[in-house]
Formats: sequence, structure tokens, C-alpha cells
Amino acid sequence: MITPTTSNQRTGRLKFLLVILIFAIPVIAAALLNLSGWQPNGKGYGEPIVPQRNFAQEQVQVRLADGKAWPWRDTSPRMTLIALAGPNCTTQCIDALTKMAAARITLNNNMSRLRLLYIGQLPANAATNGMENYWAIGSDPDGRLAAYRPTTPDSVSALLVESDGTALARYPVGFDPSGLRKDLQKVIH
Repeated sequence: MITPTTSNQRTGRLKFLLVILIFAIPVIAAALLNLSGWQPNGKGYGEPIVPQRNFAQEQVQVRLADGKAWPWRDTSPRMTLIALAGPNCTTQCIDALTKMAAARITLNNNMSRLRLLYIGQLPANAATNGMENYWAIGSDPDGRLAAYRPTTPDSVSALLVESDGTALARYPVGFDPSGLRKDLQKVIH
């Protein structure tokens, strides 16, 4: 004959095992997926830079309009979005630059954690469209960033660089500005 305490013990043990199974099943499933080689893909919109480069360690020089060198390592941890203009930056190029600056603004309180650096020949109407209000203007005197510069007229590409100078992602000509904005919101929080 089963006494009430034995029945309660059996019920308690079954509940305890059920709780353990509830917590163990996701761990076991994750281990099996990992062993099978599957990894989650947190897809970004930019292309990863492979092999990875660190512009500070490589001493890539960018000269600003005032003659000073661009500091890859800033006094506070801030990322850099570099815009590299192709030849004859006009309508489409300026539109992409405007959307890039707007993506910075959408970061709200965190927009100070992103610096904007424009490298290339300034568009003819840069002064009238207020470009210098949002972008630091620079040049690449040694041509060390030439591989990332587009050759298509009226185009722009971009690089996202970590606060230590490590280039994270490349956004080639024709990139989606809303995708760039989403990537910025992921990495700058």
C-alpha cells in the first residue's frame, strides 16, 4: 500500500525532474547545434574587412583640412565612419553623405560616440550644403585607403572603424543607408 507521504515524495521528485528538463533541454539543443557546426549568424549590412586591419597600428595617416593628423585613438571611445568619395562627387554622392550624417543623428544621445570623416575631393557645393558642419574633412596623402575608394563617378563608399583604429566593416558603392543606420544602432549603444 502507498502511503500519502510516499505519493507526495514521488510527485515532488517528478516535478523536480520536470523543472530540470525544462532548463536542460535548451542547453542540450544548443550543444548539439554547436557540435554539428551551426552558428547563429548576426548578419550586418556591411562587408567584414578580411584580413582585419588596424589603421592606428599600421600608422595610416589622414591629414585634416587644418593640417593636423586624424587621431585614430580618440580621448573617449568613439567609432569613426569614413566616407570615401569617388571622382566627381555630386548629386548621388551628396545624397549618400546626407543619409550617412542623418544615420548619426538617429543615434540620439549616443551620436557623440560616432565621428564622421570625409576623405576625398570636396563636392563643389560643400560649403553651401553645410557638409563641413557634420564631417571632418581629410585627405589620404599616402594612398593607404585607396583600395576602399570607389572609381565610379558620383559615388561613395564607407568604412566603419572601431575606437582603437580597427576597421570593422566596409560599405561598398550602392550600399543601403538604412542598413548602415541599423548597423550603427547595433554597435553604438
